Amino acid sequence: MADSDNKNKDAEDELAGTEQPFVQHLVELRDRLLYCVYGLVVAGVLLAIWPGPAGLIDLIAMPIQAHMPPGAKLIAVGVFSPFFVPLKVLMMTAVLLALPWLMYQAWMFVAPGLYSHEKKFALPLILFGSLLAYVGIAFVQFFVLDKMFGFIQKFTPPSVNATPDISSYVEAILSLYIAFGVAFQVPIVVMLLVRFEMVTIEKLRSFRGYFIVVAFVIAAVLTPPDVVSQLALAVPMCLLYEVGIIGARYFANGTRKPSEEEESADSSASS
Repeated sequence: MADSDNKNKDAEDELAGTEQPFVQHLVELRDRLLYCVYGLVVAGVLLAIWPGPAGLIDLIAMPIQAHMPPGAKLIAVGVFSPFFVPLKVLMMTAVLLALPWLMYQAWMFVAPGLYSHEKKFALPLILFGSLLAYVGIAFVQFFVLDKMFGFIQKFTPPSVNATPDISSYVEAILSLYIAFGVAFQVPIVVMLLVRFEMVTIEKLRSFRGYFIVVAFVIAAVLTPPDVVSQLALAVPMCLLYEVGIIGARYFANGTRKPSEEEESADSSASS
């Protein structure tokens, strides 16, 4: 009994004496923000060298050009669009490329204030969340856009020459990238809800039917008004919800506090 009390006391006092002055927190925050800026600058320079702003535009334009007449190109209506649109794409791609570095800096800032059992799940969740964001964006680029534009082009009258403006096109696909990148975080949200005991796995399972409705409502709001993109967002969200339910049990058990692990072991022994 005494050993158990000592272990609990050690766990509670794990962060004792590690408090830092407020000014030191501000200095640490400044340093981490500077590291983030440095990472973005490096990513931007590398992308400017290769493939370059023009190469990035060509890459993101591939899905729609595949469904345009042979030789057709996107147009630039605005006077400054040929300069600002590639620059915008370059900056957004730099953020995406530097995402693991940005998340690492956020982790390094908050890690000193976390207990050991919290550190067990914080870093894996950051890495898993970054991976899910990449998967969501890749899903848009290599599947959703092709199917969506193929569906839309079928409704274009023969008398209409569909030559979209590059600025509106980039804004549309960037909104899809963000929507899918965020929507693909469903397993992270589910696992955190279970870990912090805000909801049980049984409740999540019983809520499955309602979540399907919620997923289709979210897809209808975040995606263009075509059935292809809406299905392409809603169906993966439903599947990722199931992935979150499956992973929540293992995640919650593997990141318990030391006191929770002892209580679980005691209850198992008594039963």
